[in-house]
This record gives sequence, structure tokens and C-alpha cells, in this order.
Amino acid sequence: MKQFEPFRLDVANGCLWREGTQIALPPKPFAVLQYLVDNPGRLVTHDELLDALWPETFVQPQVLRTYMLELRKVLGDDAGQPRFIQTQPKRGYRFVAAVTEGAGTARAVVQTVVQTAVQAAQCEIKPSGFVNRSDELARLRSEFERLAHGERRVVFVTGEAGIGKTALVDAFCRAENFAVPIIVARGQCVQGVGSKEEYYPVMEALGQLCASQDGEAACNALARIAPAWLARLGRPAGTVTSDGSSPAPERMPGQLCAALEELASVKPLILVLEDLHWADESTLNLISALALRRAPARLMVLATWRQRGVPAGHPLKAFKQDLRVRKLCEEIALAPLSKSSLQQLVSGELKQEALPEGLSAFVHRHSEGNPLFAIAILEHLIAQGCLACRKKDGVTEWELRVPLEEAGTGVPEELAQMVELEIERLNPQEQSVLEAGSLTPIAFSAWAVAAALEKDAAEIEELCDGLVRRVHFVERAGEDELPGGATSPFYVFAHGLYREVLYQRQAATRRAQRHERIADRLGTLFAGREADVAREMATHYEAAGNWQRAAAALERAAQHAERRQAHAEAADLAEHARRVSKNQKSGDSPSRKTKR
Repeated sequence: MKQFEPFRLDVANGCLWREGTQIALPPKPFAVLQYLVDNPGRLVTHDELLDALWPETFVQPQVLRTYMLELRKVLGDDAGQPRFIQTQPKRGYRFVAAVTEGAGTARAVVQTVVQTAVQAAQCEIKPSGFVNRSDELARLRSEFERLAHGERRVVFVTGEAGIGKTALVDAFCRAENFAVPIIVARGQCVQGVGSKEEYYPVMEALGQLCASQDGEAACNALARIAPAWLARLGRPAGTVTSDGSSPAPERMPGQLCAALEELASVKPLILVLEDLHWADESTLNLISALALRRAPARLMVLATWRQRGVPAGHPLKAFKQDLRVRKLCEEIALAPLSKSSLQQLVSGELKQEALPEGLSAFVHRHSEGNPLFAIAILEHLIAQGCLACRKKDGVTEWELRVPLEEAGTGVPEELAQMVELEIERLNPQEQSVLEAGSLTPIAFSAWAVAAALEKDAAEIEELCDGLVRRVHFVERAGEDELPGGATSPFYVFAHGLYREVLYQRQAATRRAQRHERIADRLGTLFAGREADVAREMATHYEAAGNWQRAAAALERAAQHAERRQAHAEAADLAEHARRVSKNQKSGDSPSRKTKR
């Protein structure tokens, strides 16, 4: 047992505790944390971690960032002022908290980083990210109740990245939710590993199962029925067959199914497999075999995956469709949080029922109801000093130090890194297409991207449709009808933060050129009807820093509004034109105009 206040790392049982409460932590993040705690005070490089946790397997180093995000949220750690895990950019990580071992004999290997703000420590956010999923929890409990009658279940929990799939699974799997003892085994699919290592998440789940309090029963069942699986875990199989022969060298899915079913006959078994969109085909075939077997079994496969995260050609879609046709699976799709649920989430994170005015609405607007993004925006506001806490009459409460309309959010650093990792997996041409798409708020048309990049519209449409099939954060949303009867498809980003990262990663001069090309193309498309799109043209010219043409377009839009007798709109446009003209007279450089 290793302790770093207020946490205890129970290596023997593979779990983390905080002041007597067990904290759910998937196996791989637990393994990362254990390795860091085992090596406190020294730099652990990216390569060292990868070699230790994925021996003889190629894994992209970026996966470590994902696990560090998860660990920091569990520990309530701050990357900017770390109490536990310090990031050494481009090198690795250092565990900086004091560690004690055994029955409390202190062995301070490194002093805890001095906190620079006592109030910030008192008001530290301990993210949970789980709120108001009562309907989904009820559905999971209903599925579990069917196990009592021997009905094996396969349940998919789906939704976009950060929507709370893992949080829902964690909430469901807590022991207090069940009237009888249960067994939970968890495995994590990892991007880039599935195509190289068969049954990767299943083996992780089996390893965790054999190390749990039910490990002896699990090992015995595997040794008798599925010895090759036990051998691949690096555990001695002993006398594993009735005739004394050696274990079969191949892992046979039917043998594992039988072993899991025997284990489930003693206690209901929940096999959790996360991020199934990265699973190998062998893992999917095993799930299918578990679902198709006819014998009664108190066994549930609970899998999470991103609806828009399935790579092109991946067998997951066909696999799920086959199970649905046979009525052998259920799907629970998580939607974004409503405004009231988001307010509840913010109140829970800040531990304050009465929130500063407008805060929850601001967070909801910028997070679009995504719990992960909402928490990141809260943390960003705190890090920027916009949201701070104070003590009043002995009570600590949060308050806004800067009006929200002035604060903005930018993109929280950790979310920006997550988005950048996804973008960098694309080729340069695809990156340019998405960057050009980010120049148009809400939705972007193929013709606009083609104009910005000076490419053929048909070629761009083909590229965009390819991206829709391959990446989870872009989807086709409809078609624009252009003058003359032509049409052009338009697309939307799954979340505004993706668009913002793509917009900001472009050089200011290049971005200005692209904005101006879109405005020029609008004028060409609507020749003779420029007034209809004058406001949109003005937006692009202004973003490009072309004040003269922006002012002229705004004046044309104001005249058009006046003809429609939209007098208030006309007045606003005319005033906007005057402000833009002042920029022209003051000689502001176009390259400095980057705000949309």
C-alpha cells in the first residue's frame, strides 16, 4: 500500500482510495499512476512509460496524454500548479508528491510542490463529470435485472467524446447499486493497438480479473477450461487438463466463453470494454460469440464507443447491426446535457448551489452541453482569474472577477491538445480543408472551402465526404442552393471548440487571404444580387482586415435592410460600417485583425 495524501494506492487489489472511498480507475490509467508512484521524484520519460506498460507493442505516445488527463481529473490535480503529476514538456512526467509506504513509515522522496495560492487549494475543483443521467442508469439497471433469469446481455453506451460514457459506466458499476455481489472486469481499447494485438482489451480485463478479490476463482476457471488464455497472461497453468496434456497454444474463443460463463454462475459478471471503435476484429468476434451462445448465463458485456469515431472499413458497424437484427443488444445513446443539467453539473463542481449570474448559461453555450468540455471551460476561467473564490462570513464562495462578456474562453489548453492530436493524424491537404471550413461559423459549404483554397469544388466535396466517413468531429448536414440552380453540400463541426482550434492554428496572413477569397466568391456567385449576401461578405472582409470593402458591404447591407423596412437592423449595420471606416482611417494592419 502506497500513500500520497489524501490517496492510497492499493497495488495488491488494483484500486485507488481517497479517505476511505474507493475511486473507479480503469486498468491502464491505474498502471500509469502506479508506475509514477513507484518512481517518485524522478523524470519518467515517455519512452520509459511506453516500454514498461506496452512491452513489444507499438503504441502512439499521444495515448499517455489521454491517460494523464484522466488521472488529473481523478486526483483533482492542476497541470499548471501540480500537486501530484508534473509534466516535463516533450520529455515525460514526474510524480512530485511525498509518498509513504507500509503501515505509515514516512519516506519522503520529494517535497510536495508548494502551493502558490491557499485559496485556490481550498476551492480546488474535484471533477466528477457525472450528472442527471438517471434515465440511462435506470435502463442499465433494468438490463442487469434480466441477468437474474439467465438472459445474457450486450449493451452499448454511445456518444461523442467527453459526453460522459465512462462516467455513466462507473456510476452503474459501483457495488452499492447491486443487491448481490458482482464481478466487474474492465478492458480499454487503445488506438493503434487493435490492429497489432488480438484481444488486447479482453486480455487487460482478464489480467485485472485475475488480480482481483475473485482472482483465485477466475484463475481456476481459466486453468481448467481456457488454459491458453491463462498462459498468455503470464500465469502458470499448472495441471490444466484432465489427461495431463499441455495447454493448447491457441486462444480459442469458445473456451474463454465457457470459462466466463462458469465464473458468472457464482456471481453475475459485467465485462466492460471501453472505446470499442478502436477494438480489433477478434475482440468483436468474441463479443458476438458471447451474445450468440444459447446457454443461460448471468453475464453482461457493457461496451462504450463513439458514434462518429468508427474508422472507415472498421467492422464495428456491421457487427452491431448484426446483433441488433438478432435482438441481442441494446444501445444507450448519451445526448448533450440540457441547460438545467449543466447548471447542476457546474454547481456540483464548484460545490456551490447559488452560482454567479450567467455562469452556467455561459458554460453551456461554449460547451454545448458536453460535460468534459464544460469542466475544462470552468477550469480555464479559474486559471485565467475570471472566476475566483473568496471567504465571506467564514464561507468560501465563487465569484466572477471579470464580466463574462469580456472574459471569453479561448480553448482550454488540454482540450486544444486533444483536438490537435486528432488533426495531426490527417494529411496536410485534409488539414487545410478543415482549416478553410473553420472560416465560416456554424456550417461550411464545399464551395466556400474551394474558394478559400483556390481548388475545384468537386474535388473539395469529395475530400469533405471522405473526412465525414473517417473522423468523428465533422458531419454532412445538407445542401446549399446556389444561384442558377446549382447545389453545394455543407458540413458542420461536432463542437465549436474544434472549429476554434482549426481557426487559430492558421497563420494570420493566410487566414486573411482565405477570408477575402470567400467574400469575393460570394460576390461572383450572387452577381446582381450582392445585397442579399452583403452582410456575409462584410463579415469575411472584416475578418481579413480589408476595412474599405467591409465598410462598403455593410453600407450595402444597411440599404437592403432599409428597403425591407427593417429599420433597427439598418441602423445597426450603418453604425457598424462607421466603426469599420474608423479602422481604415486609423491605418490598422489587416494582419492584426484575427477576431471573428
